[in-house]
Amino acid sequence: MSTIDLLRHGEPRGGVRYRGDGVDDPLSERGWEQMWAAVAQTSDWTHVVSSPLRRCRDFAELLARRLDLPLVVDPRLREVGFGAWEGRRHDEIRDADPEAYLAFFRDAVNHRPPQAEPLDVFYARVREGILAIFDEHPEGHVLLVCHLGVIRAAIALALEIPLATFYRMHTPYAGRIRLRRTVRGIELWLDQ
Repeated sequence: MSTIDLLRHGEPRGGVRYRGDGVDDPLSERGWEQMWAAVAQTSDWTHVVSSPLRRCRDFAELLARRLDLPLVVDPRLREVGFGAWEGRRHDEIRDADPEAYLAFFRDAVNHRPPQAEPLDVFYARVREGILAIFDEHPEGHVLLVCHLGVIRAAIALALEIPLATFYRMHTPYAGRIRLRRTVRGIELWLDQ
């Protein structure tokens, strides 16, 4: 059985705003504390995989060194691109164009921000990355340091849910889910 623990990055510097693959803020001091607290009880991983973005990679590199584990940085597991919304605060976008903001949350497939990465393209690359981890570590327990979007894609993969409802799923900074691939398929575990 293959297991992947997906760990969302901690709080980044710069406050709450849209950070896709175009904004690469490092973790704040609080973000570092959140990450170390999130891994304090677990140390049975065999490998660490990370998004290339600093808010994930910086922590993954330190943890892999500390635990003497191999680290792979996989560009397929970077956050979705938010186009014109990159770096902007949620309330700023909501106040400037409430219709577009609400349409995005109602149907994220057909109402993307201008110049944003199409959600099906994002899902396809993340799906490919997650399936590759399972294939490369058929008996392993991998820690994947990633983004909320990647976690959403993993949940969509396991539960086969429509991408239009993608932004109705949330997990806090340094939140974690688990995927297992068994003979029954990919399963989602919410309580490790």
